[in-house]
Amino acid sequence: QVQLRESGGGLVQTGGSLRPSCAASGSIARLSSMGWYRQAPGKQRELVATITSGGSTNYVDSLKGRFTISRDNAKNTVYLQMNSLKPEDTAVYYCNAKIATILSPLHDYWGQGTQVTVSS
Repeated sequence: QVQLRESGGGLVQTGGSLRPSCAASGSIARLSSMGWYRQAPGKQRELVATITSGGSTNYVDSLKGRFTISRDNAKNTVYLQMNSLKPEDTAVYYCNAKIATILSPLHDYWGQGTQVTVSS
């Protein structure tokens, strides 16, 4: 069984920062790429950023320069440093990871989501 556990969301004022994290645990044979997605009220879930096990990153263009994704492979943990937050960044942020176990090939796993609210 594999779990992704997120933490670090919350309420912040415009211009503030947050750094949610997501830790993968369980019967992990291989942890490939990890990433963050977000879903605002009434909108579809969208990609924020991804990072490979080797550290290569990919960002949605609109967030480059404000958000930084990183990971600690020893801890199976991915982070999202969010700076200069805006009200339009308000959303539930979901962690994603591609994980293989001893019983199954690479498969997408999702965290339960962490709420980020930016007040104006």
